[in-house]
Amino acid sequence: MALNVLKSFLQRNDFVKIFLKDGKKILQSRTYSIGISTDSKVKANYILLRSNVARDWQLTSFSVRNQLYSTQTAQQSDSEYCNENNITVIGDDVPSPVRDIDTSNLPDYIKNFLKEQGFTKPTVIQSQGWPIAISGKNFVGIAQTGTGKTLAYLLPAVIQLKENRGRKGRGPRVLVLAPTRELARQIEVVAKDFQKLLNIRCLCIYGGVSRTGQAEQLKAGVDILIATPGRLNDFINSKVTNLSRCTYVVLDEADRMLDMGFEPQIREALEEVPYDRQILMFSATWPKEVQYLAKDYLGEFVQVNVGSTELSANHNIQQHIHVCEQEEKMSKFKSIMHDISGQGFGKLLVFTNTKKFVDNLSLMLRRNGWPAAGIHGDKTQLQRDSVIDKFRSGKTNILVATDVAARGLDVEGVTHVINYDYPNTSEDYIHRIGRTGRLQNTGIAHTILTSENARQAKSLISVLKEANQEVPEVLHQLARENVKTKHQQSRYTPNKYNSNTNRKWNKFRSNKMY
Repeated sequence: MALNVLKSFLQRNDFVKIFLKDGKKILQSRTYSIGISTDSKVKANYILLRSNVARDWQLTSFSVRNQLYSTQTAQQSDSEYCNENNITVIGDDVPSPVRDIDTSNLPDYIKNFLKEQGFTKPTVIQSQGWPIAISGKNFVGIAQTGTGKTLAYLLPAVIQLKENRGRKGRGPRVLVLAPTRELARQIEVVAKDFQKLLNIRCLCIYGGVSRTGQAEQLKAGVDILIATPGRLNDFINSKVTNLSRCTYVVLDEADRMLDMGFEPQIREALEEVPYDRQILMFSATWPKEVQYLAKDYLGEFVQVNVGSTELSANHNIQQHIHVCEQEEKMSKFKSIMHDISGQGFGKLLVFTNTKKFVDNLSLMLRRNGWPAAGIHGDKTQLQRDSVIDKFRSGKTNILVATDVAARGLDVEGVTHVINYDYPNTSEDYIHRIGRTGRLQNTGIAHTILTSENARQAKSLISVLKEANQEVPEVLHQLARENVKTKHQQSRYTPNKYNSNTNRKWNKFRSNKMY
């Protein structure tokens, strides 16, 4: 029991003092072990903690042995680069960003890989994220969707795999957790590129499909494991795999995983990872729940914000807001579709809030000559993969979906997004429209609102203003109506606890209602 308490203390604190009875501290950091010259029982217990304090002193084998790949500490010119790209860096001893691949200290096999993939210049989050992750520091990256976050954490993971010898075993050495099957599959596509060129074994596991094939591949051994939290814990609890070799962990779309209620599964998985691990957390927003998770498991970390940590949409997306009555939504949608068709479009994403309406709307579009298909959570993984493949290849250029496609769906050529139904939160709105305007491309988003969406009008106005978009007067009016409705409800809703209620009317009320 005491040993477990001390291990937890070592995990969650950045500096641990160990003293002998005479006050002298002994820390054998070179061998990652702790010795205490007291009686033999105490000494034996502390020796069991060898290698668990490596993370606290940033003495992992990767960060010590690979000084060559740790770029120089940030210089004065780097502050200009950060100002130009709206980067905020929080942390100590932050390495200088990688501005040019050819002149960087990246290994030759990484440079060759990037050239073969057609990369000439890193994105902003990659530029600042690569050297921090390669240096072995815990990292939090806050950036908009479509900014290249996947490669920002996979490339340092590959360097760690190639440069360091892992512990013996068959469990993964790199773990990437993602909230949805679609995002996990999208990460797998990028990881497979490394598998082909650098002989790295990658596997993606998720629910909704048979676990037999996934279990067999896990038992055969894997280097990079991409997983959804539920399926990962299923395999861990059934002893199919373990995370005893995992020293590099990524939480992608951490805010979405917490929104979906995956926090218990995430914490359960992180408890299985050795203490001498490196954790990277990527998110589009920085809510308090994500901050608490970072403080609990990352200890000291470097945070990089690209843009604002407040709600902000991609500025390359032109946003159009349409306010109408509920019974007018379908005619408004048809009008938008005809306008888009007249202007010409590549691929079009339509979002609705219910699975049933996805099927109804996609059927209606097909009957009217529009090549549309739909996906939602009730469809099998095979059906979802088939629809997305058709959408990606251009065989179907209209996709109707619920929020299963709001994150992780990276399809080239999406020029328009239509929100037939406004999502529950403005965060989801930002992710939905973020399917277009990716990687510096431009995009157009249309959103239909009714009086039922009045409560979200204020936050939507803030998003539009931050992105320098025009805010229609009808949206301001919708926000004012919501404030007025709230005031009326608070004014006329009877308060059964109010002792000053008019006695004249109280005498006609039954005492039972109280």
